[in-house]
Amino acid sequence: MKGRFMTPEKLRDPTTKYPKPPFKGQEQPWPGLASKMEPRPDHGEKSYKGSGRLMGRKALITGGDSGMGRAAAIAYAREGADVAINYFPTEEPDAQEVIELINAEGRKAIALPGDLRDQEFCKQLVADAVQALGGLDILVSNAARQQTRASILDVSAEDFDATMKTNIYAPFWVIKAALPHLQPGSVIIGTTSEQATDPSAELYDYAQTKAATTSFVKSLAKQLASKGIRVNGVAPGPIWTALQVSGGATQEKLKQFGGQTPMGRPGQPAELASIYVQLAASDASYATGQVYGAAGGSGQP
Repeated sequence: MKGRFMTPEKLRDPTTKYPKPPFKGQEQPWPGLASKMEPRPDHGEKSYKGSGRLMGRKALITGGDSGMGRAAAIAYAREGADVAINYFPTEEPDAQEVIELINAEGRKAIALPGDLRDQEFCKQLVADAVQALGGLDILVSNAARQQTRASILDVSAEDFDATMKTNIYAPFWVIKAALPHLQPGSVIIGTTSEQATDPSAELYDYAQTKAATTSFVKSLAKQLASKGIRVNGVAPGPIWTALQVSGGATQEKLKQFGGQTPMGRPGQPAELASIYVQLAASDASYATGQVYGAAGGSGQP
């Protein structure tokens, strides 16, 4: 058998696999670029190896330029899927790296920049993705806005509105536009967070939106099960992404980011890639309404 001749992978201690705090203080304008972070996050660019689990699938990923969206895009392409990524226009440098990585796998790569806070853009995004990919059967609603504020008094109405539009309205608009194109066997995956169940004091608005994400995953799963469409979520703990350096964490928290977890470090996007693959793969056909966590030993679920 072929498997008998594969080189076994050496065991690695997960506590020392990736950088630990203290990290260098660093700030970027929102929404930030992973390529300018120190250290650079690992999205699986060199480590993720595919095995054809998503061959021929067609995926749209919001926030696909960095973080979990980028890790999912790389993994999906290496599993055989064509991938369209959405991202904020200022994230073009990161997005082009992802497009190159998808193309390197011989898969179709579609770049669809734009602001998800606009309803008409969300509708057009889905239409453009369906046309370019020739259909749609995986939708990953991943893009999110997170800005740390010490007090609710520091959250402006404009701030609150921008977070709600990005994290709650946009998934509603995108999913609603995508649903008519999804056939039985298709999947929807939402990126939620440990903040949904264990919210931080300084993430008042963001944490609410992640509770909403967890809720829509469970509600839609019940609504769409009879149509053969599965809906699941991924709930990261502290993950080293551009979200943190572009206003998502204070400099004090950033320098010690992830250090409070039992693992003693933040997670890397690459460490969640296989979860997004598993939830999209057809062999997970009985998993719907589930939220899979990865939080280094802390957080829920």
